[in-house]
Amino acid sequence: MIWFALAVDLAAITVLSYVLYFRRHGRRDLLSAYVALNVGIFAVVAMMARQEVGLAVGFGLFGVLSILRLRSDLISQGEIGYYFVAITLGLINAIAPPLVMVGLNILLLGVLYLAGHPKLLPRTQRRIMTLDVVHEDPIALRQDLEGRLRGKVRHVEVTEVDYVRDLMVVDVRFLEPRLEAAPGRPPGERRHSIPAWWGER
Repeated sequence: MIWFALAVDLAAITVLSYVLYFRRHGRRDLLSAYVALNVGIFAVVAMMARQEVGLAVGFGLFGVLSILRLRSDLISQGEIGYYFVAITLGLINAIAPPLVMVGLNILLLGVLYLAGHPKLLPRTQRRIMTLDVVHEDPIALRQDLEGRLRGKVRHVEVTEVDYVRDLMVVDVRFLEPRLEAAPGRPPGERRHSIPAWWGER
């Protein structure tokens, strides 16, 4: 039974780390981290489940380790989601009955596939921007940001204002403008604008 569970876990973490994460985000160091963390948790929890050790002790131990790992490097919120699912797969596959295990693996990977799909809200973006001007008027701030980003600003949060250096830091959520096809080109082909300075080189 343990070998079947290990095979399911290895298949699941391969799909998560390579198919879902690496092919979309291309960060190799986190790919190996997801695999190592998942397999390590699976091995230790599977051993504790067969010994005189409470599972609560193991869950608490890996909860502390995961928090330390998350704080040791700068990763995005989306990558934290992959990180959490990698931990969850290791725990589930180590202790769950076969049918429940397979069902939960499919559920977790399916939800992660859909939630992180590039076609889901593709125009919605987020930027942390440092402006070389301090806007006291929220409307003027939005207009300035929309002119810089060339998109519709949905939400702005001012995180820092420095009157000495005359700058402000803002967290912006906005919609990117739609890319229209050039005349005479197929509708599916996108037009890429070329900066004016490019032709002067």
